[in-house]
Amino acid sequence: MSESRPPLPPFTAETAAQKARMAEDAWNSRDPARVALAYTTDSRWRNRAEFLQGRDAIQAFLTRKWSRELDYRLIKEVWAFHGNRIAVRFAYEWHDDSGSWFRSYGNENWEFDEHGLMRLRIASINDLPISEVDRKYHWPLGRRPDDHPTLSELGL
Repeated sequence: MSESRPPLPPFTAETAAQKARMAEDAWNSRDPARVALAYTTDSRWRNRAEFLQGRDAIQAFLTRKWSRELDYRLIKEVWAFHGNRIAVRFAYEWHDDSGSWFRSYGNENWEFDEHGLMRLRIASINDLPISEVDRKYHWPLGRRPDDHPTLSELGL
């Protein structure tokens, strides 16, 4: 029996937004094993200039990522969707081990299989150094509260 990750394609505005929020919640858990389960076993990624394939590679990548990007908090927002594809924009805040803060901005293109698992993720990301007083994400680590402003509401 195949794994299934509803909502399934083809996406509507509502199900695309639900899929993006589910991804955001998983990434904000900073649990590489949990996040990797949303992808096909042979999922292909381009993340910045790094190319990955498969859940094991994704899990190893995320483990490295969150050991460097401390106090990570992310917001995703749907940009467009069609059929089995969703484009999102995102911004996340984090600091390194020296205490320097960053806001990373990016776009992702996602393609899903018929079971709702992501088989392709293409991410372009830029990092902006920020001062701690310029941070906009102050919720406790974990899921973004439902009443926290979105990217659009924050003007990001």
